[in-house]
Amino acid sequence: MSTVEELVARSREAQKQFEFATQEQADAAARAVCKAVYDNQEMLGKMAAEESRMGDVNDKIAKCRNKSALIWESLKGKKSVGVIRRIEEKRMLEIAKPVGVVCAVLPSTNPVVTPMGNAAAALKTRNSIIFGPHPRGINVCKVVVDLFRKELAKLGLPEDLVLCLEEVSLEDSNKLMSMVDEIVATGGPGMVKAAYSSGKPSLGVGQGNVQVIVDRDVDIAEACGKIIAGRRFDNGLICLGEQTAFVPEEKFDEFIAEFRKQGGYYAEGKEATDKLREGIFPGGGPINRDVVGLNAEGVAEKIGIEVPAGTKVLGATATVVGKGDDLCREKLCPVINIMPYGTFEEGVADMVKNLEFEGKGHSVAIHSNNPEHVEYCGIHCSVSRCIVNQPAGTTGGGSPTNGYPPTTTLGCGSWGNNSFSGNFNYEHLMNITRVGYPYEESYLPDPAKAWD
Repeated sequence: MSTVEELVARSREAQKQFEFATQEQADAAARAVCKAVYDNQEMLGKMAAEESRMGDVNDKIAKCRNKSALIWESLKGKKSVGVIRRIEEKRMLEIAKPVGVVCAVLPSTNPVVTPMGNAAAALKTRNSIIFGPHPRGINVCKVVVDLFRKELAKLGLPEDLVLCLEEVSLEDSNKLMSMVDEIVATGGPGMVKAAYSSGKPSLGVGQGNVQVIVDRDVDIAEACGKIIAGRRFDNGLICLGEQTAFVPEEKFDEFIAEFRKQGGYYAEGKEATDKLREGIFPGGGPINRDVVGLNAEGVAEKIGIEVPAGTKVLGATATVVGKGDDLCREKLCPVINIMPYGTFEEGVADMVKNLEFEGKGHSVAIHSNNPEHVEYCGIHCSVSRCIVNQPAGTTGGGSPTNGYPPTTTLGCGSWGNNSFSGNFNYEHLMNITRVGYPYEESYLPDPAKAWD
């Protein structure tokens, strides 16, 4: 069995051999890892669901299929080797360079598409990568790595460009992070904090708690359907899944009726609401691990609530906005908080209160046909993504319906204690050398006129 030191040495040697690869070779490697997941989507999706014991197998297969195609499409044709930009007016060149050996620490929620996306970005930029899998994803990670290595061998490239820890331990993970050149950390706050504490450059993610506001000018049935679709995807595991929906007070009953009509169960009254809250957050503490990643019927059965067969999402209304009610937190299962609001500005202010409780920096969603309201929401919410008229859970990480870079690694900026805001992509794994020629004439302004 290889030690961490041996894995890093092998990875570093492979990266040295790949350091001056051509654009065509880098593209072929990135394409190969995406295509390997696409070609094995059913096997990998089933393995991910079985080993993690979370999520929906069909949604995991869909993620393998769609993310692999989307991520490769986003990489195709992009320059990441040699001179990538010529800035004629500044007489400058920008030359892309690899960062070296990358460590990607993986979550249990996405044990296939996250390593695929991280590997594609690393190979596109001529880096090597070593995965630190989650204990509930180590076996499927090994299968993924084996597939990637076989594809690299077919291309005549070093197989050791992709490696993974063979056993998972806190000690080995910390040692790996301390020995590489760059870390991509996708997972919980503790793991991200460890990455930032490693002494190496790190790209970490923040906690989700996506707030949604439904404007007065939209079709309630359509908006409700999109919110349910986003909330139920992969049994509510996705950090982009809708967590609280704010609905105009005069349309609240209409929304609840539509929610029920489209497969939602709504806990009406204090007793039912308390039971749901206590089942998800026992004693007001951390989330009940037994409900994480279950479908709505599974969650209901686990906490002792009777729901109709085929229920897609469980809903309730918190007693207050923000820190006074745990239903305003992130719920890693298909449960949503539905709350009324008065003016649009009051609704956005309530979203902000919930984000201050949990999830600041991550994402919000808005269903509106009013551009001024959309911009108001984007301006006033301290988040990295404001998703408009789409199911947040299935589109905020990149989709054919929008321009977000496809990824499963979502930065939350300084609001979420992250080093970047936005969607992780290959550009985050490049160093750039800037070559600057002198101007033909000095451009120093006339000091007397410089401050006009």
